[in-house]
Amino acid sequence: MLKPTYLIPELPPTNELETIPVLKANRALKELTGRAATLPNQGILIDMLALPEAKASRSRTLDC
Repeated sequence: MLKPTYLIPELPPTNELETIPVLKANRALKELTGRAATLPNQGILIDMLALPEAKASRSRTLDC
């Protein structure tokens, strides 16, 4: 039989989840969502955000 390699923490977590940085990030995402809704073609925004990650991933692959 397998032995557990880690302990699962009790739920709910005891620490505060809604910290100031989390609340600021949430507000920024809501603002971005609102601005993205005004774009005639939202797919362009999504493609633009994915492009740097694709380039970084490709360069990591080529370096190996």
